[in-house]
Amino acid sequence: MEVHIDLTGTRGHRDAIYRQLRAAILAGRIRPGEALPPTRELAQRLVVSRTTVSAAYDRLTAEGFLTGRVGAGTFVTASPAERPSPVLDAPGVRPLPEWDAVPRPPAPFAPAPEFDFRPGVPDLSLFPFDTWRRLITQRLRAGQADLMTYGDPQGHAGLRAEIARHVGVSRDVRASAAQVVVTAGAQQTTDLVARVLLRHGDLAAVEDPGYPPPRLVLGARGIRVAPVPVDASGIVVEAIPAGTRLVYVTPSHQYPLGLSMSLDRRLELLDWAERNDAVLVEDDYDSEFRYTGRPLEPLHSLDSRGRVVYVGSFSKVLSPALRLGFLVAPPSLVPALVKARYLTDWHAPNVEQAALAAFLAEGGFARHVRRMRKVYRARHELLSRSLASFADFLTPLPSSAGLHLSAVSATDCGPLVRAARRRGVRLYSLGDFGVGERRHGLVFGYGAVAAERIEPGLARLRALADEGTA
Repeated sequence: MEVHIDLTGTRGHRDAIYRQLRAAILAGRIRPGEALPPTRELAQRLVVSRTTVSAAYDRLTAEGFLTGRVGAGTFVTASPAERPSPVLDAPGVRPLPEWDAVPRPPAPFAPAPEFDFRPGVPDLSLFPFDTWRRLITQRLRAGQADLMTYGDPQGHAGLRAEIARHVGVSRDVRASAAQVVVTAGAQQTTDLVARVLLRHGDLAAVEDPGYPPPRLVLGARGIRVAPVPVDASGIVVEAIPAGTRLVYVTPSHQYPLGLSMSLDRRLELLDWAERNDAVLVEDDYDSEFRYTGRPLEPLHSLDSRGRVVYVGSFSKVLSPALRLGFLVAPPSLVPALVKARYLTDWHAPNVEQAALAAFLAEGGFARHVRRMRKVYRARHELLSRSLASFADFLTPLPSSAGLHLSAVSATDCGPLVRAARRRGVRLYSLGDFGVGERRHGLVFGYGAVAAERIEPGLARLRALADEGTA
């Protein structure tokens, strides 16, 4: 029989052949019992490989549309699989209402903007690709077959030992490998802690303004989330509502304001947690990059009563795609957290964990941090100086760490941010991070933007502001 297939303008020939044959069968243009052309004949007519046609036939056969008869050919089945047409306005199954408040995940950033001031993103052009390739390759040798099977939900033993050593030396976090759980980062840590400590309807608190994902994670679990204001000393402890069971904080480098929680406020928060039988999730997300003064003591190092879950991440230092972080928990919580990790997604990728353990053990991580600290310090200083040209409506907040710098304004900067993105300058409004009273201002990241791009990017932003967009 004659089969009409049009491949004009199509790129995936196999899928195009499959779709057109399937449509013809369902529409009755090719009737049950009719034979299709041999694969070689149809391939020659369509000027494609025989393998392409065979793959389309195989898929239709697997779905019940075709049947092959040895020595006779390929025929349309007498009763092809019936598939009801989709009802576009059917209500379908509805998720829990908590998920209505969760925004859609951000789309991948492509193409990259001309001037990228995103916060929290490292310079991926300086990632140690050669070293990482060597470490991964070594772990993929035949003798490392144990890394290709199921792993420990708590994390690779060697990596946990290296993390415990690293945070002990760099952050004075006193912990053993038995207290470390390898995670996918702060969001998963918050979810794990909530799973083992909070019930539906319990109350948690977050900084306002603050890092949105933990707030969204908690809310999606049916936990009531209270935004708590932040002042120059950190989260306002007296504003934490009664009955709060968990508080998520970024004391070393408040996100996004960049302020550091004072020692008095840290001690006040720890006392509050003890009195209220609450847990503090301390996200120390970019502590490696401090440019002036000595490193600040984490809450964990001041905690003598087992109230703090300390959170760290390698995504902000190495690459967001790595998806490896960790938590250090009181011994009383570890067994439940490991069970929760097992039930959630079992474990992090074994090969990447083993490679990261070797990277830490060889000193590669420490060398990379020292190198990047110099790079980011120079960008931080350049950005701070360059923001002087915005003194008429922006006031930079004091910050001496991390990968971003915030500046407050008396007016809403949302229109300026949207106009800037249309003109190739990506940055964020401070209001994007608020829940209650939204602050006006801008958040400038300097990890993803090269030093020589900072001043031209700010010049374009300045021009937009002068046009009245601000």
